[in-house]
Amino acid sequence: MTNNKSYFILIRGLLREQRHWGDFTQKLKQQFPLARVIPLDIPGNGCLYKQTSPNTIAELTDALRQQLPSRCQLNLIAISMGGMIAVDWMNRYPTEIKSTVLINSSLRNYSPFYQRLRWQNYRSIISCLFGTAEQMEQLILKLTSNNQQNNNELLGLWKQWREQYPVTNKSAFRQLLAAAKFIGETKPMHPLLIVASKKDQLVDYRCSLALKKSWHSNYQEHPTAGHDLPLDDPDWLIGAIAHWYSGL
Repeated sequence: MTNNKSYFILIRGLLREQRHWGDFTQKLKQQFPLARVIPLDIPGNGCLYKQTSPNTIAELTDALRQQLPSRCQLNLIAISMGGMIAVDWMNRYPTEIKSTVLINSSLRNYSPFYQRLRWQNYRSIISCLFGTAEQMEQLILKLTSNNQQNNNELLGLWKQWREQYPVTNKSAFRQLLAAAKFIGETKPMHPLLIVASKKDQLVDYRCSLALKKSWHSNYQEHPTAGHDLPLDDPDWLIGAIAHWYSGL
């Protein structure tokens, strides 16, 4: 990597891998043709499924950093738990980050637990960890998307990915533990865009709003999309990022 080119690093959340960015990755490349777009997998997910997930956000951050061939200024785009990794990255390795976009993320010290993971979903989430690949992906699609819930083709693809790269229960619980106990103690000093889906069924959008108010950050809100905003409306999301990024 060299410093004369822009790099977008895409970071997913719990139980998800780089392929779950879907069309968003290619659309981002089209929007920024001179940039390099790099989606990463955390240990335990995707192509790293044979590894056991660390149980701290700091260890997840360091694992992602090791996947990059050299240090340079990065633009992070992170969703859900990936946003916690991005916050940790900004705070512990500030010189490596140029800008960050946080999508439907939350932090323990800014929002109550019942907003960070809507209490109505607790039983379903626990039970899905012990279900079949199809049952698990069906529930995830239901909880994270408002526009694609009846997309059987997408569901079949997600099922195929899970069967190819199965996340172990041990890694799933360790990811949950890492997300539950992480505290973003320091306000990031980097250019920061916070994006929320007002109809998010998994994480209350008020978690993003709390970060925006506490950090006085730029903020964009989608009125109808679900938690997986890159899936539900990738064009809107890329437009919001491009508009914000053009002003940096």
